[in-house]
Amino acid sequence: MPDPGHEAVPAPGAWTSGPPTPRFDRLDALRGLAMVWMTAFHFCFDLSYFKVILEDFYRDPFWTWQRSAIVSLFLLCAGMGQAVALSQGQTAYRFWRRWGQIMGCALLVSIGSWWMFPRSYISFGVLHGMAVMLILVRFGFARLPALALWALGAVAIALPFVVADPFFDTRTTNWVGLVTRKPLTEDYVPVLPWLGPMLWGVALMRIEAVRSWFTRPLASMFKPLSVMGRWSLSYYMVHQPVLIGALMVARYLGWL
Repeated sequence: MPDPGHEAVPAPGAWTSGPPTPRFDRLDALRGLAMVWMTAFHFCFDLSYFKVILEDFYRDPFWTWQRSAIVSLFLLCAGMGQAVALSQGQTAYRFWRRWGQIMGCALLVSIGSWWMFPRSYISFGVLHGMAVMLILVRFGFARLPALALWALGAVAIALPFVVADPFFDTRTTNWVGLVTRKPLTEDYVPVLPWLGPMLWGVALMRIEAVRSWFTRPLASMFKPLSVMGRWSLSYYMVHQPVLIGALMVARYLGWL
């Protein structure tokens, strides 16, 4: 793996797109699996929103634990993806282009959620958190050895449970994660504890056996998941409008 310490001082050509790099189809498929799970979860959430089913997505462990698992899987994949990108010498241009797409979509999510849920709009959801965490990993934590990443990941996960302060309970500070109470919002993915799964993803992809497994050919039956995983951001942005629109049409037609 190239020394990530060189990332802060781009080499000649680092601000160009660079040649295409090989895809890890199995990693894309794992991300695609997370997207299928997320879609099923959001469809049930939307059914509850339209009062077709009666479920408590905010307090019922059956739903809250699923949400945690889905977010963890996404961030684990993001960490593994960063490890792959760094090992392949991803240019600064390609990193910042992707980061800009994520941040732009995060702003759109905030605007859209404010329109639907003005009291509980998303000010720091999964895309906002991912944008911040990618910078921390790319230009900081990726320089550390794998053992330190495992340890810091565990600390990141544990810290919010042992350290909390009312200072972090406002919308301008709760992005850190050291809150004394969960904010009123439709999605909340602060840096702590969610940086933990991303750090573990980076460390996991440094294990030769794991990396070797992800480079193996993907069975044809899983190819659709791989395609979904390659377009994860686009899919994430359109899946809820499509689901909600379909349910609105179904209600208008009297099917709900």
